[in-house]
Amino acid sequence: MVRANGAVSLRELARVVQTSEVTVRRDVRALEAEGLLDRRHGGAVLPGGFTRESGFPQKSHLATAEKTAIADLAAGLVEEGEAVVVGAGTTTQELARRLARVPGLTVVTNSLLVAQALAHANRVEVVMTGGTLRGSNYALVGSGAEQSLQGLRVSRAFLSGSGLTAERGLSTSNMLSASVDRALVQAAAEVVVLADHSKLGTDTMFQTVPTDLITRLVTNEPLTRDERSATELQALADQGVQIAIAGVGQPAPAPGQGQGQGTGPGAGPGRTDGGPTVGRPARRDMPLPGPRRTHPPTAPGGPGLRGPVSLSDQQLGGRVADLAPRRR
Repeated sequence: MVRANGAVSLRELARVVQTSEVTVRRDVRALEAEGLLDRRHGGAVLPGGFTRESGFPQKSHLATAEKTAIADLAAGLVEEGEAVVVGAGTTTQELARRLARVPGLTVVTNSLLVAQALAHANRVEVVMTGGTLRGSNYALVGSGAEQSLQGLRVSRAFLSGSGLTAERGLSTSNMLSASVDRALVQAAAEVVVLADHSKLGTDTMFQTVPTDLITRLVTNEPLTRDERSATELQALADQGVQIAIAGVGQPAPAPGQGQGQGTGPGAGPGRTDGGPTVGRPARRDMPLPGPRRTHPPTAPGGPGLRGPVSLSDQQLGGRVADLAPRRR
């Protein structure tokens, strides 16, 4: 399976071989010791996966439930009448299907799959970049795509990638895709990264979005209470990234409503439902791409942002958890 797809999740391996994830994890560790594959958070890849990229047919069958949950949650960030850019990827394709219900929305994209998902949305305007078609992920790349983004300004960019680490941020295995993603970032006031748990701690060849330009990460709850995954998420939060964790199979906010206020009792800023808020952050400014602020922000009329919260102490399942960033 790893040879055919380039990457595979532990959950999928356990389902196919009809055994537990604990057994699969032990077998994967043994195969890694023999040099037959490389372990990643929640899965495995072929050796040399630092430069390998799976095509769309393979990616579309990986972590489908997780991508659906992430897309549901991310769609709740978008408000009516907003203008956003959406990059290429299977997770962003899922997001686009939900954005079709947001009235007055303008979506700029270099992805044929995103455009196709929005093609019949009467109340959504779709703007395609120029460029050369890259068949493996149905994306437009090259100088034509990058030049068409010059002078553009939107509120948010929604991007995915091949890996995400606190050290380097979001990365991908293809140089042309990375270059267009950087241009998408430059067009947005806020960058939202969509990445399932298997991409946490994975580093690939070309950096697309450095950590200090990522405003928010939307991910899913890890398969297990993996210390390494928790450490990576906490490191991202420590660097100022707001973390939103979606429970697989749980209801999400309706697209077009935004997530400024919850609807349940005691809801407040930074919440997306009436449940308990984990390390609730003050609302972040939407900084222009560039060097991060050197002074910690302070909520109006109140103290600075709260200190870090250990992910291992949180009840993540079925709720959205916002980890408060700790500014250095």
